[in-house]
Amino acid sequence: MLDPKIVRANPEDIAAQLLKKKYVFPVETFKALEEQRREVQVNTENLQSERNTQSKSIGKAKAAGDDIAPLLAQVSNLGAQLEEAKASLVEINTKLDDILLGVPNLPDPEVPEGVDEEDNVEVRRWGTIPSFDFDPLDHIELGNREKGMDFESAAKITGARFVVLRGKIARMHRALIQFMLDTHINDHGYEEIYVPYMVNKESLMGTSQLPKFEEDLFKVPFGERDYYMIPTAEVPVTNMVRDEIIDEADMPLKFTAHTPCFRSEAGASGRDTRGLIRQHQFEKVEMIQMVKPEDSWQALEDMTSHAENILKKLELPYRVINLCGGDLGFAAAKTYDIEVWVPAQDKYREISSISNTLDFQARRMKARWRNSQTGKPELLHTLNGSGLAVGRTLVALLENHQNADGSINVPVALQPYMGGLTAI
Repeated sequence: MLDPKIVRANPEDIAAQLLKKKYVFPVETFKALEEQRREVQVNTENLQSERNTQSKSIGKAKAAGDDIAPLLAQVSNLGAQLEEAKASLVEINTKLDDILLGVPNLPDPEVPEGVDEEDNVEVRRWGTIPSFDFDPLDHIELGNREKGMDFESAAKITGARFVVLRGKIARMHRALIQFMLDTHINDHGYEEIYVPYMVNKESLMGTSQLPKFEEDLFKVPFGERDYYMIPTAEVPVTNMVRDEIIDEADMPLKFTAHTPCFRSEAGASGRDTRGLIRQHQFEKVEMIQMVKPEDSWQALEDMTSHAENILKKLELPYRVINLCGGDLGFAAAKTYDIEVWVPAQDKYREISSISNTLDFQARRMKARWRNSQTGKPELLHTLNGSGLAVGRTLVALLENHQNADGSINVPVALQPYMGGLTAI
């Protein structure tokens, strides 16, 4: 959530910055509501002051033995007017909050101009795209040869866009998770964390999935309240600092977590729904950092390099992309996408997004750190990134490391997690 004071001070400037994200801020509606809010607030404060004055007059008149009935009638009338003014103020503030909750984060000046993914800017590449002397198979065909991907059973058990993994494919999937976690913990200094797979509405509000993206979530009614299946570990991990003040000595907080992710993706029907690219349930190893404001841009670069390191160890070619304004996520001020090479599609596909949200999420969550220089609490900055999406990593590994006979070479870094197997 943007700082309401900054929005109030110059809504036209905020609107101009948001155009980079292709978001049209309702300037006139916001200004009209703000004018109403100021008028009603002044009226409310005047009524409160007048009622206090009248109440004191009643006390003096009563002590003097005067008739206080007229004064009581006046106070009663003022009370009714005051309650009406307070109710009006609450209604106006609710409308303003609704507007602000729907406003995305401001893009960083370094974010490129652009409408969609076609306008994203490549930052760097790593690795060599494989050249096969045979017709390479896609991950579904490779999985079927190993009898390791069973989409039919998953459809029977649940429905479309789920999968059952079996045998060596399931083992490789599990090995990737353990490898990613160990690398982030041992090489990159993250603390492993295990979190609930269901969260409440407040948590999703805190990290900005609600109210905007409710249709993409799986809701679970439970008694008098609703739970939601997590779309990413970002939600429960980041919300650990909601309503907290973190000591400066404990900063930065660096967490990594493996969780399943559940996404209905209501608007994505028919797009990449074959195979493992876009599933309703998939695994991810997430990286989260909570840092002091002056450290967040360096943290973004560090987290990007941490995700890249996983791909380097797995010997998978990739490129890093700086997302343009039109492709930038709701809460992000800047995002790097990492795209891995997928031979069957003959192109790079997203495998990780690493975003700096600045204080956007922290303001919603009231997540702060105590500045030792001033002794005062300040909003911290939150960052999140995939390190990596496990299913898509499995896709890339199978397709990039395949052989003519359908076998798959196991990268050296992953072999200890596969019981020493060099190929499957």
